[in-house]
Amino acid sequence: MNFLAHIYLSFNDNEITIGNFIADSIRGNKFKHLPERVQKGIKLHRHIDTFTDAHPTVRLSTKKLHENYSHYSGIIVDIFYDHFLAKNWKDYSDIPLAEFVDNFYDLLEDNYAILPDTTKHMMPYMISDNWILNYANLEGIGNVLQGMNRRTKNKSKMNFAILDLEEHYNEFEKEFTSFFQELIDFSKQKYNSL
Repeated sequence: MNFLAHIYLSFNDNEITIGNFIADSIRGNKFKHLPERVQKGIKLHRHIDTFTDAHPTVRLSTKKLHENYSHYSGIIVDIFYDHFLAKNWKDYSDIPLAEFVDNFYDLLEDNYAILPDTTKHMMPYMISDNWILNYANLEGIGNVLQGMNRRTKNKSKMNFAILDLEEHYNEFEKEFTSFFQELIDFSKQKYNSL
């Protein structure tokens, strides 16, 4: 899953949210210096990723992309699924998406001192371009995919994946919807056991 899903699956627990968000910037067990609940957020993120990557519905989504994008297919599906979460946000939260995202940006700024350097570098761009809120529209997702393609020095061709999203839009949305409730249940169970 991508940024929005990981934030959402932290269940409004601020320290868990920070850990869940920064986990991709942390290698191995190089997080022992962080507060205990931030560490738990990192562990929760890893459980979510493992569950997601092995799930048959997610594999159905990635299979549609594999021929064109190879090992980048999983990353693309994570971004697509964040789009459907943002688009259908009212089905999952009573807090308006814009408010939820603003609260998250405030949380990042309040915890700036403990963020990894890669997160600190990305943060101004994420906030000024409002990446997470813009996941809700296709233009926003197109911009994210273009940015990811640039990060791979144009090797991934992820910028073209917006065409795949448009072509198989209803299928991807159905796959997301059927998968995401299972992921919520799994994540709640893991959150409660950490």
